Amino acid sequence: MKRWLLLLLTCCALVTGCATLDERQRSWIFQPSDRSWWRGEEAAQGMSDVWIDFTSGETGQNVKLHGLWLAHPDFQHKPDAPVLLYLHGARFNVVGSAFRARRMQELGFSVLAVDYRGFGKSTPELPSETLAYEDARAAWDWLGAQYPGRPRYIFGHSLGGAIAIELAAQVDDEAGTLVEGTFTSIPDVVSTFKWGWLPVGPLITQRFEAVKRVPRIGSPLLVVHGSQDQLIAPDLGRRLFDAATGRKAFVLVEGGSHHNTNSVGQPQYRMALAELFGLR
Repeated sequence: MKRWLLLLLTCCALVTGCATLDERQRSWIFQPSDRSWWRGEEAAQGMSDVWIDFTSGETGQNVKLHGLWLAHPDFQHKPDAPVLLYLHGARFNVVGSAFRARRMQELGFSVLAVDYRGFGKSTPELPSETLAYEDARAAWDWLGAQYPGRPRYIFGHSLGGAIAIELAAQVDDEAGTLVEGTFTSIPDVVSTFKWGWLPVGPLITQRFEAVKRVPRIGSPLLVVHGSQDQLIAPDLGRRLFDAATGRKAFVLVEGGSHHNTNSVGQPQYRMALAELFGLR
């Protein structure tokens, strides 16, 4: 992430074309690809492929999103067993999130993890903040149509956390929202790095200002952050939590990095889910 932020600073200084600047930021922030995290394919074995088709209100084009579905063992015989929409971060496709999806299943959820446009097998289009929000909403609506009456939760990691917060602010039928390793806004993330004092904020087009959306969330919010996160400063997660106005909890996982907090903090996750959402 530091690399693309340095490139962003260079771009802001050298590029004057707004369209070009916007496209480069979208590419650097999302880093869309069909790459998976190490051994992701192994973790994804046994998960079912899901395809979500819709017409984009932003582009007018037909869109196909690819996802992975992982049912909890209790899913069939418990009509109130919770389902969770998993929204991943930048760079790796949905298969790269299979390990985290399995951990969320261990916590009691049946999980739908989806790729945004430009990732994996989804429609090959350069993603943007607006398009990612639209993709998340399409996946949310699909999940509700497939499994009506079940409590639905939203989970987002890193960049996906900002997308999750936007989705939670849009809808009113979520049972709860969970974010991990997430930030207040992209300009705030830029400001935490070595050259963050440079006045590039106004040039950032993909702003992901989660801190402005989080007060509109109507469900309980769980914010999780690793104390050793070198990519997204823990202070940004705390500030995001502070901006929320409803029922909420903040969990700082000691020793957790941007990549392993979900694993290291599993016991703390379990406790927070019971206390905040009543899930056991």
